[in-house]
Amino acid sequence: MKLSFKALALASAMAVATPSAYAQEVIANPFSDVRVRQAIAYAIDMETIAETLYEGRVILADSMIPNGSFKADGLNDYAYDPEKARALLAEAGWDEDYVVDVMFYYGDQITLDLMTVMQAYLADVGVQMTYRKMEGDPAQLTAVADPDGDTSVVAWDLAYGAKAALVMQEYYSVYADGESAYTPGNATRNELLGRINGTANIEEQIAAFKDFEQFENVELSDIPLYYQQLYIFESDRLDRNGGLYGNDQFNYDWGILNWEVTPDADGNKVLYTNKGPIQVFFTPWLNPGLQIASKIVFDRLLTADGSLVPTGGQLAEAYTVSDDGLTITFDMRDGATWHDGAPVTAEDVVWSLQTAMIGAPINAVMANTLTSIEGAAAFKAGDADSVSGISVEGDIVTIQLATIDPSVLVTFTQFAILPKHLLENVDPLELQQDAFWQNPIGSGPFRVEEVQMNDFTRFVPYEGYWGGVASFDEIVAFPSEDVDPNVVKNAGAGRLDFGFTKSVSDVASLEAMDNMRVIGADIPYTRSLRVNAYPNRPVNN
Repeated sequence: MKLSFKALALASAMAVATPSAYAQEVIANPFSDVRVRQAIAYAIDMETIAETLYEGRVILADSMIPNGSFKADGLNDYAYDPEKARALLAEAGWDEDYVVDVMFYYGDQITLDLMTVMQAYLADVGVQMTYRKMEGDPAQLTAVADPDGDTSVVAWDLAYGAKAALVMQEYYSVYADGESAYTPGNATRNELLGRINGTANIEEQIAAFKDFEQFENVELSDIPLYYQQLYIFESDRLDRNGGLYGNDQFNYDWGILNWEVTPDADGNKVLYTNKGPIQVFFTPWLNPGLQIASKIVFDRLLTADGSLVPTGGQLAEAYTVSDDGLTITFDMRDGATWHDGAPVTAEDVVWSLQTAMIGAPINAVMANTLTSIEGAAAFKAGDADSVSGISVEGDIVTIQLATIDPSVLVTFTQFAILPKHLLENVDPLELQQDAFWQNPIGSGPFRVEEVQMNDFTRFVPYEGYWGGVASFDEIVAFPSEDVDPNVVKNAGAGRLDFGFTKSVSDVASLEAMDNMRVIGADIPYTRSLRVNAYPNRPVNN
């Protein structure tokens, strides 16, 4: 039977459970059986969901890797087949009394609607399902399990979330032995990952990726659902003057110093945006472009274009890469200063890299670069006072890699340098908790002028910025997380001139406004159901 979307939309939504403490006992996990994972994929009619719930604005996914040169041909798309789902569940001995625990971390209405629709589809093949919103950092979903055990550290069955990759390797790095709370180790997977990560040759990487996708297309460590665009919106008060568009979840050279803003009634050129802090500014190493402050308050060593391809220097005015790809030098820019007037130095770079190695939250691509540096392991283990592969001579920082990292230059377009003189006495494991993150000082083109947490933050051009001074007066950022429920309201009130969204419901409303325009950007962004596949899992009380 093919369920109509109308019938699904009218299904009564279950109350979203509140996460509770994990009990010590564990249960046998039916999702360790690949047939169960495949049955779930067949049971959900993503074609109908895409055309109705998402208004045709998403692309159905048959792999975590988005369409493009890295994509394998001939993958099973798990097209809606409830009879196939029922047969697989019967083969696996599915217990119809088992209630599948689905977790999600988005707070928007479409996600809640998706949970209700999934609940109805699964019920149709004999699978009960409940769902709950996770509180806190989504990184909890990938906290590392005991690589020598058979029990995950998570207490859910499926988790709806997304992977916004900086480089293609990031899609699958979490699946390596000992790296995932929800994906047990696998010798074949490890061999395929070794092929991907063991070369800087793009053609060899592409071939390895395609083999890996064929493996994962059967294994379903994640059940891919759809690929989504990023939608950049602007008001008619903003003129980018030819500045680049790209993947705004990360950092690129968008030419903000040249943006023009129409003056308000008082003659002030104020740019309104979102992605301001709610209770704290986040360190810019985990989600390097999510908060507006991470993009305008802090500079990086290098710049990238809208496709995140490295293009040149920022805090480093020049750089070199050896022929073997193992030695990188950065020539630090003369005249770059922190917002308190102190000079940006090579020692700031060394301190930032070493601090990020020890335990501060960090993006997976950056983490892989740091662990590839010679001496990183000894430093992290406490067997060395510094990293032997990082050296300074005058204004030159040299980084010696122990193993090839094909993404090393991309890392340095995203890794923000932080001020050693203000943070050197902070425990790296408690970096985010330091008072610095209530009013941070950076080296970027804008500085923090005023903070009213959970209300607004004002940024003004930094007069001492090495690259020049912005042509408008200030940026006012309203607080929001990854999903902003106030986008349409603020845009309609003339209080939003720039931002980005992944919510398709926002797009139609914004496009209907005379004062707003929306630009779609194709990005590596995949929504999926993560599957807790360890043989056992903790009980969720």
